[in-house]
Amino acid sequence: MMQPSAYSQDSAYLQKTDTVKPHNPRRATRRSAIVPGWGQLYNKQYWKVPLVYGVLAIPASTYVYNNDMYLKTKFAYEAKFKAENGDNSDLPYIDSKLQYLSIGSLQSYRNIFRRDRDYSIMWFILAWGVNVVDATVSGQLKEFDVSNNLSFRMVPYVQPQQQQTGLSLQFHFKSKHSK
Repeated sequence: MMQPSAYSQDSAYLQKTDTVKPHNPRRATRRSAIVPGWGQLYNKQYWKVPLVYGVLAIPASTYVYNNDMYLKTKFAYEAKFKAENGDNSDLPYIDSKLQYLSIGSLQSYRNIFRRDRDYSIMWFILAWGVNVVDATVSGQLKEFDVSNNLSFRMVPYVQPQQQQTGLSLQFHFKSKHSK
């Protein structure tokens, strides 16, 4: 039986430690879709995480406010409606800010708060979607080359056979190996 040499053991060890995982934009997309900001963390854009949560906090807080006011105006409307039919049992439980409003005003405010609550949900979902799109685009552009190894020239050209003149756009990509 043949024993592996020390050289073959070292080369196998080096192969394991030298491998680098490539950046995967799909992973950033999935992570950001599961937890907001996780894709930005995966893309190593740590400064965007507070922005993500700040943007998501706005529709979340407006949802809480509008839902609270919707429930209060809904209860006040139902209590005033019952009072018109002779049942005054719920009138003392109406919020003090809403006690002196008419039943028509309460109905109008209830509808406004319900609409704004629903818009808050829509804006939250939209902001979460923008978070996912940002993580995806940033993940795609993570390895984009923005070095000075790119050049662009505009060169005039003439085609005597067809009697045409124009401009030629030339892109030159310099590799690390060419000088």
